[in-house]
Amino acid sequence: MNYRLDIQYDGTRYEGWQRQKTTGNTIQGKIEEVLSRMLETPIRIDGAGRTDAGVHAKGQVANVHMETDKSPEEICAYLNRYLPEDIGIERVSRVNERFHSRLLAKKKIYQYRIAAGHHKNVFERKYQCPLHEEFDVDAMKMAAQRLTGTHDFKSFCSNKKMKKSTVRTIYGIDVESLPGELRITYTGDGFLYNMVRILTGTLVEVGRGDRKPEEMTDILLACDRGSAGFTAPAQGLTLLQVEY
Repeated sequence: MNYRLDIQYDGTRYEGWQRQKTTGNTIQGKIEEVLSRMLETPIRIDGAGRTDAGVHAKGQVANVHMETDKSPEEICAYLNRYLPEDIGIERVSRVNERFHSRLLAKKKIYQYRIAAGHHKNVFERKYQCPLHEEFDVDAMKMAAQRLTGTHDFKSFCSNKKMKKSTVRTIYGIDVESLPGELRITYTGDGFLYNMVRILTGTLVEVGRGDRKPEEMTDILLACDRGSAGFTAPAQGLTLLQVEY
């Protein structure tokens, strides 16, 4: 049977989603470890997105093929019993054999949170980038509009050895100013390595007045990582949702 896992996690103390040979401290690794113990056989899962070290998720999705007499509810309960408290399984459901969490994903929604202003929010410190500055939000919105659409986002990718296409479609970038916080929500068909964090760093530079919104077009055309802004810290980023 093929099972879908809807997952949330605080990525603060993990080396990202993807399993690694050099460490067992990954989200994928922890879930596979518990499932393998439950079934007494090695289990491998596929995730919708490979979030970086320190990045969080409220709506990560994975799927796994396995044979078990346990119901989806029993699998979910077992996972939540033995997983660390900062990884949670919202639900487990049986899905079509052809369902693949990554290959069939149509949209992914990420949100980046920035502590703006000068007041410190102790209880949100692990989920916000603590810039504590004032930004020109209107300029950031203008820049975001120029980044929306189908483009070659090579300038916004940290992987210099990327051999596959770097063309992606961003359906929307919503820049929202809240009391003491700036939120940037990205909806797209997929994102390159560090892409959301580099987009955020570039928009922050626009908000500071270091760049003009009109520069976004030239940055896209350059297809050069050096032309874009800094890579924003991982802690402010959360995968909100994956749509199929």
